[in-house]
Amino acid sequence: MDQQFDLTEDQRAIQEMAQRFTADAITPHAAEWDEKHIFPRETVKAAAELGFGAIYVSEESGGIGLGRLESALIMEAMAYGCPATSAFISIHNMAAWMIDRFGSAAVKDKYLPRLVTADWLASYCLTEPSSGSDAAALKTTAKRDGDDYIVNGSKQFISGAGENELYVTMVRTGVDGPKGISCLAIEKDMPGVSFGANERKLGWHAQPTRQVMFDNVRVPAGNLIGGEGEGFRIAMMGLDGGRLNIGACSLGGAQRCLDEAIVYTKGRKQFGSAVADFQNTQFTLADMATELEAARALLYLAAAKVTANAPDKTKFAAMAKRFATDTGSSVVDRALQLHGGYGYLMDYPIERFWRDLRVHSILEGTNQVMRMIVGRELTRQ
Repeated sequence: MDQQFDLTEDQRAIQEMAQRFTADAITPHAAEWDEKHIFPRETVKAAAELGFGAIYVSEESGGIGLGRLESALIMEAMAYGCPATSAFISIHNMAAWMIDRFGSAAVKDKYLPRLVTADWLASYCLTEPSSGSDAAALKTTAKRDGDDYIVNGSKQFISGAGENELYVTMVRTGVDGPKGISCLAIEKDMPGVSFGANERKLGWHAQPTRQVMFDNVRVPAGNLIGGEGEGFRIAMMGLDGGRLNIGACSLGGAQRCLDEAIVYTKGRKQFGSAVADFQNTQFTLADMATELEAARALLYLAAAKVTANAPDKTKFAAMAKRFATDTGSSVVDRALQLHGGYGYLMDYPIERFWRDLRVHSILEGTNQVMRMIVGRELTRQ
């Protein structure tokens, strides 16, 4: 019976490889990346050498063709060291998958070889200054002009903006609403592409976040991903996987903080006893571990459904994202409390995870929107 709910040998091997990479290449450096706002591009490229730059890109396109559960295992493992870096790699994977899944042969040949190796990095561009949760109201336009589209508008809160070479961008080619949205691959060096100042953020210091601006950018019509009017559907399908990955990043970060809290409370003495010996501490740790396992089980189930293209995949991805990110933040908050005043210091990793995980309940669709998705699906039945 246990085998039905356990990982396969191959999945465990993938998980262990990601854990070893994290222990060697991410965890020892993550605090410095955060403190000095260093974007670890070489580490991202090293991850791509293991296949982590194209986790669910097909093998025919040069990827490793894994499922969403395997991807979640990788993201969870890397977030144990640095959630910001793991989340960045997730976004790059989402953009690469969209090109592989919906792009023409010419677009795939043009971009995927460089994305798979992380010689080029990709951003996902949906959110705008005036359209966040209401993504279908986006205003960035792409008007056909001969063999090109002329793109005007801006995108907000774009991870990797200014650093990445490619921007998978949702644009309006037709009527208002979702049916008028298309998807274009836009290169950093195309004339008219520019970037705002690096945002001063609470967390995620190890990756740049900027506004992307398009001023009469001429983009070849061949860079269209999917057909005209298919962009919103493509964007939402990308988000199903992105939501799983960001939930996995919360699980990995929270597991690290739980482990840190166990070690700390066993070594810290108060009133003549180890803090871990107090019943209140044991109850808190027990709740943290139990909630993490529950969130992990739901996320893995949702990942299996997305891989299988199950009819209820979007509902389960939304449920898992909401639950995993809320649980992750709650676990980290309690880990900080168990550290007392030391948890508030940068000498300990807890405060970095507390800051990094906070944004997970906002991006890839806010957790309020996740509730809307689930509630809508339930009431349609």
